[in-house]
Amino acid sequence: MARNDWMSSVRDARRRAETLRRDDRPGPGRFVALGLLGALAGAAAAFLLDPERGRSRRARLADQTAAFFRDVSGNLERGGRYLSSTVQGKAEALRAAGTAEAPPNDAALAMKVESELFRDPDVPKGDININVEQGIVVLRGQVADPSMSERLEKAARAVPGVWEVENLLHLPGEPA
Repeated sequence: MARNDWMSSVRDARRRAETLRRDDRPGPGRFVALGLLGALAGAAAAFLLDPERGRSRRARLADQTAAFFRDVSGNLERGGRYLSSTVQGKAEALRAAGTAEAPPNDAALAMKVESELFRDPDVPKGDININVEQGIVVLRGQVADPSMSERLEKAARAVPGVWEVENLLHLPGEPA
């Protein structure tokens, strides 16, 4: 009985080896693929090595290949710059998140500027008009001296939310 067990295990091993050898052999699809690849390589060689027009075809292929790689290089460079600036902007936005308050509307900004400028008792409140349009403060009216005009403009610029100050203040006797 031991001999029969040994013989059956040898037969099983042979069957497994036969199956493995059959699986390792290349199928007909592999030969077809190799044939097509060889035919393609031959056609490319005949096209490029043609005695009459091969030289111009090779030159054109070299030019087109160089242009392709220049385009790819330019696109990669442009994409890198875009990615870099996008990441830098997102990092800056994260760094500044929650620190800045929303800009006030024009009416609220005008009231802030008025309260800041009119704190000084020397400022002629009835002679100065303050308008705000899209964050730009316009100062109109008459002041006693040029230093007061400069001081009011500087104080208006210091108010948070002011983008620009247009100073149209004038001295007494000057045209508006």
